Amino acid sequence: MKNYTNDNTARRYIAHVSIFGTTQIHLRNPYIIAWWSAAFPGFGHLLLSKYLRGFVLFIWEVVINLQSNINVAMIHSFQGDIDMVKESLNTRWLLIYIPVYIFAIWDSYRTTVDLNKIYLLAERENHTFNSFSMGATEINYLDKRNPLMSIIWSLFMPGLGQLYIHRIIVAFFIVTWTVVFFYYSHLLEAISLLFLGEIQKATKVLNSEWLLFFPSLYGFATYDAYINTVENNKLAEKEQKTFLEKNYQHPDFYIEKEKR
Repeated sequence: MKNYTNDNTARRYIAHVSIFGTTQIHLRNPYIIAWWSAAFPGFGHLLLSKYLRGFVLFIWEVVINLQSNINVAMIHSFQGDIDMVKESLNTRWLLIYIPVYIFAIWDSYRTTVDLNKIYLLAERENHTFNSFSMGATEINYLDKRNPLMSIIWSLFMPGLGQLYIHRIIVAFFIVTWTVVFFYYSHLLEAISLLFLGEIQKATKVLNSEWLLFFPSLYGFATYDAYINTVENNKLAEKEQKTFLEKNYQHPDFYIEKEKR
């Protein structure tokens, strides 16, 4: 059940509200999106709401990274042990990894440029889109949320910030992989030992190869939740403004701009 159904009378729509979340296009910095793809392939596409492509690239990164021992090599490089870097890398998998890694960066940059152009055209067309969606399992609607709360919940647990702003698909994906990373890295076990004062045991139990996924995951979850909260707030204000102008503003009403 929706308060408006897209009937394809517009060439482009700015947003779509469904029970799984609010999908919208807005102006983005292509270099920021490309940077997130460089930090972790798939993240740039998830920021663009290109979910299927983002999920494929994310899973590819995890699998091929582990097989080629890239995180292990990075740890050795941080320690200045170049010989161990060369020894730990598995070139059979590494040579598969490189082309897809470059593609993820290039494609996210290209897509961002295209979506920015589409947004400018869609904004000029300013066609109506649905702002309320109700189904048997969920209710979603445009409203304003606190960006600070999105950051706080994301820092507690990646994915909770997305749940707060009703990005169900991304939230489910992030929470699932966060659990996987926690389990295989033994991070929570190490934290428990650290609280008990067992510093050596806490260090020993950690799996650094899986642990190295966390900075990118936490950073992305926080950034994605914050940015989408801000943009959803702008979209809610724009939709409300359009509704009031269309239904309550007198057609002869005009505000003369001040001349400078």
